[in-house]
Amino acid sequence: MEKVKITQVRSIIKRPKDQKLTMQALGLRKINHTVEKTATPQIMGMIRKVAHLIKVEQS
Repeated sequence: MEKVKITQVRSIIKRPKDQKLTMQALGLRKINHTVEKTATPQIMGMIRKVAHLIKVEQS
């Protein structure tokens, strides 16, 4: 499977609880924190949900 690098670029302060939980599920903790995940349909759905808070790179 393809890998994606996900970097948090915006704060989750004053965001809905479901977006905060999605960021936590992706493993993101603070701004400029980067994680690498396999591009499964479940992960891609989470990425779409919080796309305005993150930056995604294909690797």
